Amino acid sequence: MILYRPVGTRELELIKADGYEGYPQRLPEQPIFYPVLNEKYASEIASQWNVKYNNDHRGYVTEFEIDDEYIRQFEIHTVGNTYHQELWIPAEELEIFNRHIIGKIRIIKEYPED
Repeated sequence: MILYRPVGTRELELIKADGYEGYPQRLPEQPIFYPVLNEKYASEIASQWNVKYNNDHRGYVTEFEIDDEYIRQFEIHTVGNTYHQELWIPAEELEIFNRHIIGKIRIIKEYPED
């Protein structure tokens, strides 16, 4: 399965430091890691949320492949429009999640502040 993750510059730097092989651990106030199911939704978050709320006013969309058999255990959540679909991965399971990423995490879009 191909998934997407909108990120800001700080998270992107941590992904780069890990060789584009996994996502960084969540902060204590972030109990869920949520990759999204489509590029359109990821782009909305990166361009509207990350650009507005991050200090450097930049947002990125990352794309990655994950093992189909592993990811089936997580329920799809629709959180707005019908295409606002995401998976909720408990933060304590992120290390296991990262081990099921196939290949490297790719940056497919970048958004600066308008």
